[in-house]
Amino acid sequence: MKVTPLSIPDVLLIEPDVFEDARGFFFESFRGDVFKKETSLNVSFVQDNHSKSSQGVLRGLHYQIPPHAQGKLVRVIQGEVLDIAVDIRKSSPTCGQYVTEILSNDNKKQLYIPEGFAHGFLTLSKTSEYLYKTTDFYHPESERCILWNDGTLNINWPRDLNILLSSKDLLGQTFKSSELFPCKQ
Repeated sequence: MKVTPLSIPDVLLIEPDVFEDARGFFFESFRGDVFKKETSLNVSFVQDNHSKSSQGVLRGLHYQIPPHAQGKLVRVIQGEVLDIAVDIRKSSPTCGQYVTEILSNDNKKQLYIPEGFAHGFLTLSKTSEYLYKTTDFYHPESERCILWNDGTLNINWPRDLNILLSSKDLLGQTFKSSELFPCKQ
């Protein structure tokens, strides 16, 4: 497994060792001892989630506030998505900045997104199936959402897709109106 810190170093790109031949492929999508050794992180995942989305579906930018904040290990098993993590940690030097990565069933890349990040993804292919592990359980009262097109964050989303949002995500708040603002920089 290859682990690469992204431009916000706490977000990790994980590329598993894939064994491929004429029959297909095999890889360990998660193995706790190897994950801990390669990332130096001591996290416990307590919940697995699976979603299917059509092209243009944007889910996010979601997070849970403490004490129910969630770290996530995410991957795509079918299709292709643009995955995004926004640093919302007030004391972080990268607060308000974001990283993106294309995840797909072809590249088999994964992202580890620690607590303190808002997270979302946009389905680029006809459909996508998305799996993710979380470090805390879903807690509806702690869930928050930042608007996907927030002017302060100024995320560079693809312009050639018709964005489809849930009614809940349409009601997301601006970054500046959230309890996260202002960043201490």
